[in-house]
Amino acid sequence: MGSLIDEKMESNETTPLIATVRVAPARQRYSHSVVRRFCTIALGSSLIALTVLFLLPVALLPDHHHRKFPHYRPQPQSIAFEELQAILLETPREEKAQEWSKYYTSGPHLAGKNYSQAVWTQERWEEWGIKSGIVAYDVYINYPLGHRLALYENKKKGKDDVDSWKVKFEASLVEDVLDEDPTTGLEDSIPTFHGYSASGNVTAPYVYVNYGTYQDYEDLINANISLEGKIAVAKYGGIFRGLKVKRAQELGMVGTILFSDPGDDGAASDENNVTTYPKGPARNPSSVQRGSAQFLSVAPGDPTTPGYPSKPGVPRQPVEGGIPSIPSIPISYVDAIPILKALNGHGPSSKDLNKHWERNQGLKYKGVDYNVGPSPDDLVLNLVNEQEYVTTPLWNVIGVINGTLPDEVIVIGNHRDAWIAGGAGDPNSGSAALNEVVRSFGVALSQGWKPLRTIVIASWDGEEYGLVGSTEWVEEYLPWLSHANVAYVNLDVATVGPIFHASASPLLNKLLYEVTALIPSPNQTVPGQTLGDLWNGHISTMGSGSDFTAFQDHAGVPSIDFGFGPNEEDTNNAVYHYHSNYDSYYWMNTYGDPGFHYHIATAKLFGLFTARLAESPVIPLNATDYAIALDEYISKVESKLSGTAEEDDIEVRARPTPTGHKGDLEDLKVSFKRLHKAAKKLKKAAKAHDAWAIELAEEAGQDIPWWKWYSKIKLYYNIRRANSKYKYLERQFLYSKGLDSRPWFKHIVFAPGLWTGYSGAVFPGLVEAIDAKDYGIAQKWVGIIHGSLYKAAGSLE
Repeated sequence: MGSLIDEKMESNETTPLIATVRVAPARQRYSHSVVRRFCTIALGSSLIALTVLFLLPVALLPDHHHRKFPHYRPQPQSIAFEELQAILLETPREEKAQEWSKYYTSGPHLAGKNYSQAVWTQERWEEWGIKSGIVAYDVYINYPLGHRLALYENKKKGKDDVDSWKVKFEASLVEDVLDEDPTTGLEDSIPTFHGYSASGNVTAPYVYVNYGTYQDYEDLINANISLEGKIAVAKYGGIFRGLKVKRAQELGMVGTILFSDPGDDGAASDENNVTTYPKGPARNPSSVQRGSAQFLSVAPGDPTTPGYPSKPGVPRQPVEGGIPSIPSIPISYVDAIPILKALNGHGPSSKDLNKHWERNQGLKYKGVDYNVGPSPDDLVLNLVNEQEYVTTPLWNVIGVINGTLPDEVIVIGNHRDAWIAGGAGDPNSGSAALNEVVRSFGVALSQGWKPLRTIVIASWDGEEYGLVGSTEWVEEYLPWLSHANVAYVNLDVATVGPIFHASASPLLNKLLYEVTALIPSPNQTVPGQTLGDLWNGHISTMGSGSDFTAFQDHAGVPSIDFGFGPNEEDTNNAVYHYHSNYDSYYWMNTYGDPGFHYHIATAKLFGLFTARLAESPVIPLNATDYAIALDEYISKVESKLSGTAEEDDIEVRARPTPTGHKGDLEDLKVSFKRLHKAAKKLKKAAKAHDAWAIELAEEAGQDIPWWKWYSKIKLYYNIRRANSKYKYLERQFLYSKGLDSRPWFKHIVFAPGLWTGYSGAVFPGLVEAIDAKDYGIAQKWVGIIHGSLYKAAGSLE
C-alpha cells in the first residue's frame, strides 16, 4: 500500500489533517520529572476508570426495552425483541414462498450443475440486505450416461448359447410424462440413477432380499440361499440405500436393484382403491426414487477427501470402502412387478423366513408372492449402468449477519440441489422457507436490528450425493466452528404434509417446545391452535441423512432438524414421491401443501427459533435435558445386555450378527454402574448450571440503575461465562480418534447406525461392540464414555 499523502501534495480544504505542525516550542508543564510522570499516570488512570465505571456498563448491559428477551446492550436505532418477533411472524408470505418454489423447481439443479441458482440465491439475499458470497469446492461425483434392465429367458432348454436367450421383459426405467404436471415433460429431465453408483454390465440370476438390511441378508444365508454372483432386488425403506448395496457387495453379489413398494406408503394406495397421482393422492406406479448409494454411515462428504476440504490441488484418496464397486439402479414398482412375479414358486416364501419378511407387501394384489428365489436357471437379469465420474465445482451460498459477539455464532442452512428438475418438497420447500427467513431478517435489519450473536446462513450444494457441500465447509472451517459455533439449525424438507417432526441434540429440546408454542398452526380446527398443540412432542435422536451431520457428529455442534411430513394413516393424505419427477411444483400446490401455508409456518418457526438463539442474553440451551437423556441412553444400552431392549423392527433387522465372544460379559454389566454414577454427577452439575443461567437471565431482564456499575459488569461476565459453558458442552463428547470402524465420526453419543445410515444410534461405539459380543472393546468404550461424562460435568462446575 502506498503513502496516504504525498509529501509534496498541495494543501487545500479537503486535505486530511494528519500532519503535525509546530508553531512554538513545547512548554514544560512541570519542572520536576517525577511530578510530571505522576500527574500523567493519574490522569490516564482516571480516564480508564471513567471508561470502566460508566461507559463499559452502558455499552454492554441491557436496557429496559428488552425485558422479555433482553440484549446485553442497547444499539443505536435497535429494535426490541418483541418487534423482531413481530417481524419474523408477519413478514413471511405464502405468495412469496410460491414464487421461490416455482423458481427452484423450474429446471434441473443437480449438484455441480446449478451455478445460476447459486448466483440467483446470492443476489436475492444481497437484495434483502444480507451480505453473501459463494464458496466453491472441487468434488468427486458422477453423472448418468445410460442404463438398462432386462429379464432374459432361455427358450431352448438345455442349451446355453447366446441365441437361446430372449428378452422376456424390458424395464422402461423412466417415469410417465403427465399432462397435468409440466415438470414431468421437460426435455432436459434427469434420468433415473444412483449417486456414487458403479458403472457395470452384469448378467446374472437374482434374489429378492426384502429391505436389504444386514439381518435380511443373514436370514438368507441361514436359509442356505446362494447369494454370491447374484443380483439383489431390494425394497426401499428402513435403512439408507447405500448400505443395501454395501452388504450385497460384501457378500459377493454383482449388482443391486431397488424399488419402492407401495406397501410402505400407508393408507393411500392403489390397493385401497385410492386414485393414483396425478388424479389422486396415491403413488404413481411409474414413480422412481433416485438417491445416493454412498456408504453414508462410514463418512459423508467427498469420498476422495475424508476429513479435509475438497479445494483445488488437494491430495485425493482412493474411494474403495466409501462408495460401491458394483452397479445399482432404482426402478419403479411397475417395472419391479414382472421381475418379482418371475420368482413366484422359486425358493422360500416370505412366510417361510420370519415375520419381518411379511411386512408391507404392497404388490400381492398384483400377483407377487414375494418368493426369495434365486431365479430359476432359465431366467437371468441384465443390469447395465453407465456413469461418468468427474471432479467438478459445487457452490455453497453463505450469508452473514454480523452480531455484537463475534465468538458466538448461530449457523442455519438448507440444501439447494435435487435429483430431479422439481424437488418441491426435497429440498426446495426448505429453500422457499429459508428465503422467507432471510427476507424477514432483511426487514429487521432495515429497521435497525443488529443481532447479539452472528448469524451465518447457508444454501448448501451437493447434499443429495452425501452431504458434500456442508461437510466440506465444516471441514474447512472446523477450528473457527469449534471456537464460536453455538448451534446449527437445519431445514431440509420443510413440508410434504401436515405432521410435524423433529430431531435434535437434547440441549435444544426445551427451546423447541417453547417456540412451537408461539407459532400458529395452519390447521385451525380449533381456533388459536399452535404447532405445539398439534405435535406429539416426540424429538428423535440425531442420525444422518441431512446437512446437520458434519456439525453434530464431526464438530460437536448441537444441532436440530425439523419439518412437516405426510400423514400415512389418512387415505386422503398424499403419498410423497420422494426423489421422483413427481416431487414437483404441481404436486406440492395440489397435494403436498395447497396454498403453501405449511411453508410459511415452517419459515416462522425457523426464523423465531434462530432469533431466540441469536438474541437471548443467556443462550437458551438446557444441560439438564441432556444429562437426563444420557442416563436414559445408558439404560437403553444396558437393556441390550439383559435382553430386555425394546427397539424398532427395522433397527433389529439392520443389526449385524455377532462375530465373536471376547471379554467378560458380567464385568461389562457391572461397569454400567460407573456410567450411571457419572451420569448422575453430570445431572447434578447440569441442574446447578441451568438454575444459575435462569437467575442470570432474570437479572439481565431487570432495569439495573447506572450507578450499580459493578453489578452490571459482574452480570456481563457471569453471562459470558455461563454461555461459554453451554457452548462447549457438546464438544465434551467428541473423541479425537473417532469410532472404531469409521473415525470421521467423532461424537461418542450420536452417530448414524452402522447398518441403518438414517436413524440415530446412541453410544454407537459401545453398541457396536456389544452387538459383536466383543466385550473387551465394549469395556474400552465404557471407559471413554465414563471419562467424557465426568469431563462434561467438570466443564459445568
